[in-house]
Amino acid sequence: MQSLCVAVGIHSSQDLVMRLQVHLKLDKHTGCVNTVGFNEAGDTLISGSDDQMVMLWDWNTGAVKLEFHSGHGGNVFQVRLAKIQDGGDVSTTLLGEHGGRAHNLAVEPGSPYIFYSCGEDGLVQHFDLRTNTATKLFLCRSSFSKSGLSSCVHLNAIAIDPRNPNLFAVGGSNAYARVYDIRKHKWDGSSDSGHPSDCYCPTHLLDDKRVGITGLAFSHLSELLVSYNEENIYLFPKNGGLGSDQKSPIKIGANEGCKSTMAASGQDIAQPAPQVYAGHRNRETVKRVTFIGPNDEYVASGSDCGRIFIWRKRDGRFLRAMEGDECIVNCIEPHPHDMTIASSGIDNDVKMWTPSAIERAPVVNVEELRPRKRRAKLWQFELPELLIRHLLASEHRQQSTEEDSSEDLEDSTRFFNLVLRAADRGVSSGDDEETTDDGSEECTVN
Repeated sequence: MQSLCVAVGIHSSQDLVMRLQVHLKLDKHTGCVNTVGFNEAGDTLISGSDDQMVMLWDWNTGAVKLEFHSGHGGNVFQVRLAKIQDGGDVSTTLLGEHGGRAHNLAVEPGSPYIFYSCGEDGLVQHFDLRTNTATKLFLCRSSFSKSGLSSCVHLNAIAIDPRNPNLFAVGGSNAYARVYDIRKHKWDGSSDSGHPSDCYCPTHLLDDKRVGITGLAFSHLSELLVSYNEENIYLFPKNGGLGSDQKSPIKIGANEGCKSTMAASGQDIAQPAPQVYAGHRNRETVKRVTFIGPNDEYVASGSDCGRIFIWRKRDGRFLRAMEGDECIVNCIEPHPHDMTIASSGIDNDVKMWTPSAIERAPVVNVEELRPRKRRAKLWQFELPELLIRHLLASEHRQQSTEEDSSEDLEDSTRFFNLVLRAADRGVSSGDDEETTDDGSEECTVN
């Protein structure tokens, strides 16, 4: 009887996924919406944007409960709700700083006063709102040598294991997702806690220096979900890591510390094969990845084609590609209790999705998806070294690929030209320019 109940529950959950449709558009920001998140109760949604504003919504009605300027001088890339207190004025406090963009935050499950941050400077910080203190934990490094740490990893993502909140993972400008244990940090600063407890990477990417990580998520079973730019999404079981590189510092090659240290010490780097989720395109922006469903039964990600992709977690089966933004979908955020999701990206609004469609969406193959013609939207941002290196690597990668190489190279070159034109003209994030027939942006699906 218990097995039957579980089977019925999974089936009904998939039925809800196939009935997801746009319930409401939350449209008040004047720039790209880079981040969305629910509070613990699920009745409030928070969003942050290129317009530097933070907004709290009653997502079911579309009403804005509260809006205020973030205090940031640049784009807001991540916001999270720790604890909402009724009444009083909004105040902002500077708790810490990064030497570059601070891409991601992670709130400790069960402890809303504790959160972590990571940024392009490779720094991981720990914050306690009860004392308004910030602790710089470590700089993430890709290798170790006798002369000390080197090769900073520009971090895009951080996630905390809900089953064991002492563990958190970070990922960025190389192929390795690194898991750390906060219990190994000595708060008096007497030791370096920048040695991961475990590392995760698909075996075919161990020596690939051109890929990086844009999104991370832990399941309630401590599985680690990793999204790569120019690549697929991978789900690693808890025991699917390469192991720790906490050996004494030894001279290794220029490759990543996790693999190199293990190889030098004679450890076996074999690992269970991760589950793969393919079909979306993650090239142009930093995209998040997440689980959806009451028991994390599904994996969801945005795509450069403006769609939301959903796969079944257990076997990687592609289920849906929902039409999201005109341009690019970067963020998917699941409701904490219901089969409701929020999505955002280059568009200036947040889309709320609920399982309210009368008819189930048909299951289609990724190969059946048609390319989308879309308007080219120009948005203003600086051109950091990491972005330029990524774009140049994209062109090199596509030149070395025989299949569809000319189409992909042309698409990458068009995007590079758009970025340069936007930076040159100083176009604001809310301005659109419709392309001509010859220069229209075509978003294809791998």
